[in-house]
This record gives sequence, structure tokens and C-alpha cells, in this order.
Amino acid sequence: MQEPQVEKQKEKEPGLDTERVTLNFGPQHPATHGTLRIEMVLDGETVIKATPHIGYLHTGFEKLSEHLSYNQFIALSDRMNYLSPLNNNIGFAIASEKLFDIKVTKRCEYVRVILAELSRISDHLVSIGTAALDLGAFTAFLYFFEQREKLYDLFKIACGTRLTTSFTRIGGMMRDLPDEFFPAAREFLKKFPSVFKEVDTLLTRNKIWIGRTRDIGVIDGEEAINYGLTGPCLRGSGVAWDLRKNEPYSSYEDFEFDIPVGDRGDVYDRYWVRMEEMRQSLKIVEQALENLPEGKINIDDPKIILPEKQDVYNNMEELIHHFMITMEHKGIRPPKGEIYSATEVPNGELGFFIVSDGTNRPYRVRVRPPSLINYQAFPMMLEGKMLSDSVAVLGSLNIIAGELDR
Repeated sequence: MQEPQVEKQKEKEPGLDTERVTLNFGPQHPATHGTLRIEMVLDGETVIKATPHIGYLHTGFEKLSEHLSYNQFIALSDRMNYLSPLNNNIGFAIASEKLFDIKVTKRCEYVRVILAELSRISDHLVSIGTAALDLGAFTAFLYFFEQREKLYDLFKIACGTRLTTSFTRIGGMMRDLPDEFFPAAREFLKKFPSVFKEVDTLLTRNKIWIGRTRDIGVIDGEEAINYGLTGPCLRGSGVAWDLRKNEPYSSYEDFEFDIPVGDRGDVYDRYWVRMEEMRQSLKIVEQALENLPEGKINIDDPKIILPEKQDVYNNMEELIHHFMITMEHKGIRPPKGEIYSATEVPNGELGFFIVSDGTNRPYRVRVRPPSLINYQAFPMMLEGKMLSDSVAVLGSLNIIAGELDR
């Protein structure tokens, strides 16, 4: 932890001289992962005030959208929440398809569900693993990171890369899932539950873990709604709101799964909700693999979807379509208008407000990133608690700094 700053305030109270210290928590502190800074006012080790400062991982993704085509922005969406880029890809593709008035194929919807739920598991593995590591539970971190690597191998099979996937396209996907993906995915589904059980045994009923997380960072359901919290932070406070159930998209209405909710709204409940969500994601992926529809992955519209390379090389009409889509002054063009679309990503509601002026680039894109909204409640959760509790509260929110810049 950094040394306290020079600023010190002496406050006179009846019969007592107290001294408050202003402290920078991060961005160098390991629990802030080099991307967050919280200015704290401490009375001893009690946090009197906590002020988050953002902008340590500024990418300017909203402004950049005005200079990129719709498909080009998908690559930028990877960099928002870089722990679950596939969820970002899918969220922006669904928003754009709503603007274009496109209905993707049933197979495409199921493939997106498979990838979104595997990516949700991947995100929760990192969230719980690093939160546990920050509190000293090193073994759980190792167990979960090994499984995260297996998921990255699956993503590499699917789209050729592990992290910055850029896998969706307006109207479909970059390609269909290759044949080798399916046995690898089923192997993961078969082996993951035993590792999950190990970590569940290590943490869920561990007295030290419970002591560091129970009744820490409490926010009740009404406060969570007023702050605009979504995802595990909202459901941990007892509010059963999940867009996959309440406003289904991408055929989520076809799958049976439960929405876990907590009852105290503390760090422990947010941990427990994420653990249970991984169980539910496994169920969804199993159903999607079992009932995956046949057919094409992309819509049949040569003015939206790039033709196959082999066809471009051998067919004049396909070459023309390829040229028209990729050239800067052409490209795919939605009608004029505006839409808002939201999906349920691992941290909550990821929304895209897109304004179209009829050109091949968005006139304006405004993103509702869950990390930014959830981070606003951090000072309220922490004030009055101990300095050591800040690590637990911050880890339970799973703030990803790539989403925080405006």
C-alpha cells in the first residue's frame, strides 16, 4: 500500500483530538490491478469517505465508434470488458441487428448462447479467483485459473484467438463452430463440476472466508435498484432481475435455468450468486449443445454478409458484393433511426444506444457498461467499514476498468 499523502486534517471534537489521514488506495495496490484509484479519508483504520477516480485505462470507445463501420466496432467491443469479450461482441451485434431490422438464424442464436455462457463462466472464474487471491485464498485462484485456460482453448478453437475474439458479425458470426469444438466443449462440461466442487468446499463454508465477506459491503435491494445496479450485484441483494429471463433475447426462452439471488446484499452473497450462476450456465450450454439447430450460421443476404473467400476468387458477382461491403465509401448501411438494446453480461446489463444517420458508420454510440454503474455504489458500501474491507468489497464488484472511460 502507498504511503499516506502529506495532507492531514485535525478535527476538534468535544474532549478529543482526532487526526484524519487522506490515503491513495491504488492504482499501484495489487487489489486495484493497476487500473483503479480510490481516494480515502481514514480515521484510524475506519473509512470515513471513499472517492473513486476513473480514467486509468482510457480507450475512448464511444467516440471511436463514429469513425468505424458497424463490423469494425466489434473489435473495439473486445476491449471494454476484456474478461468476457464474447459477451460484448454478441451484445453489440444484437443491438446493430435491431437497428438494421435483421433476424439471425436459429443456429446463430444457439451458438451465441453457447459462447456467451462459456464466457460468463470464464468471467466469473477470474472474478472469484482474483477476489479470493486478494483476501489470501491462493489455492482457489489456481484451481479456477486452470479452468479459465481450458475455456480459452475452447475460444481459440471457435474463432482462432483466446482473448480478443471479435467473433460476431452483423447478421451472424465470423464462421460456424468447427467440428472439433463440440467434443472439447463436452469434455469441459464433464470435468468442470469436480473442480467447481473443490473450490466450493474451500470457500463457501470456510470460517475465514465467511468472516471476511459476511455483512461487509452491504447494499439492500431498494438501494441497489436506486443506484442502478445490475447482474450479480443486484441479484446478491435479493432482486431476481435477469434480462435472459425478464426480457429474453437470442432464444434464451428455449432454455431451462434458475436465477440465483442472495438475501443480505453483502460480499458473500455476491460471491455465492456468481458461483451458482456458473452451475446454471453449464445447464444452458448442455441444453444448447443437445438441441443445436441445423442450417446456416449467417443470414442469406449478400449485401450484409461477406461471401466465402473461395467464391470471391472464382465468381464475379461475389467479388462485387465483397467490394461493396468492405470499401470505406460503401459498406452496410442501416436506415436512419435510433435504438437501445441490452443483454445480460457477467457483470450485469450491457446496453448500446446507437444513432444512425443512414451512413455506413454510427452517428453516435452510447454504451451502458455495468462496471461503471456498479462502481458508483462502492463509496456507500465501504464508508464506515475498515480499510481491510475495501479489498473484499472491490473484489465483489468485479470492476473492469476498460468499461469505465467515457
